[in-house]
Parts: sequence; C-alpha cells; structure tokens
Amino acid sequence: MSDKYDCIKLENQLCFPLYAVSKEIIRRYKPFLDELDLTYTQYIAMMVMWEYGSLNVKELGQKLYLDSGTLTPVLKKLESKGYIRRERSHTDERNLIVSITDEGKTLRDKAVEVPGKMSCCVHLDQEDADELYRLLYKLLDGFSGCREKETGEKTPEADG
Repeated sequence: MSDKYDCIKLENQLCFPLYAVSKEIIRRYKPFLDELDLTYTQYIAMMVMWEYGSLNVKELGQKLYLDSGTLTPVLKKLESKGYIRRERSHTDERNLIVSITDEGKTLRDKAVEVPGKMSCCVHLDQEDADELYRLLYKLLDGFSGCREKETGEKTPEADG
C-alpha cells in the first residue's frame, strides 16, 4: 500500500539519478580537461566549434541547450585563450558570429584523446550506451514540446 508521499521519495525520482550521474561524469572529465585548461562547458562549446567552424551565438546556444547568459562568459573565456573569435555579422549587426581560430583547431588534436580516457570511467557495454543515448535524447525532445507550450519559444531539435 502506497501513501500520498511516495511521489516525493528520492528513490522514486527519475531526476535524481540523472542529476547524480551528470555531476559524476563532469567530475570524471575534470582531470582530463584540466590538461587542456578547459571547463566542461568550454569543452562542449569547443566540440561544436570543431564540428562547425563558425556559427552564430544563437545556433551555438541551441546546440548546447544553453542560454546566452550562460554562454557569453564561456565564449569570452575561450576568446581570451585564443581558441575562438567573436565578431558581429557584416550582413546583420544583431548576429554575433563565433569562429574557431587556428589555435582552437590545434587544441582538437589534444582533445581527441579525452573520450577514450573517459570510456574507462563509464562501465556500459555499447548496446546499453546506445540505448541510454537514445532515451536521453528522447527526453530532450519531449522537453522541447513542453517548453514550446509554456513559452511559445521553439527549442533545438536533438541531433542524432
């Protein structure tokens, strides 16, 4: 027999293991990213930059699920390190374009080792990892529809 408070027990929350795993994964990334002088948020921003080379801040924020208030200090720090360049669009002054620099491209050669180092920290076989990836993006897609209903604002589609 359950009582009305079962719904607020920690053990019954989907959000808690997601939160705890996310925190633990970021903690495990830290020593590898310290070698690159990057925080986790800087690292994921650089991942997008290595893939796309150049895009506007809004597109970058959508890909990372980050708002401009969170993203702006990250980009300023990456720019001060010489990894990216931020400049206003020549065709539309309202758009801020972020582009990777040669130094940022060089950093990719060092960063390519990080996923392999992290793989020894995550003990999932490939089938489970693929299923978890699929389910997490399914959750993100679901939040997109929820946010649109709440705010009328479109959110990014999950890649992949």
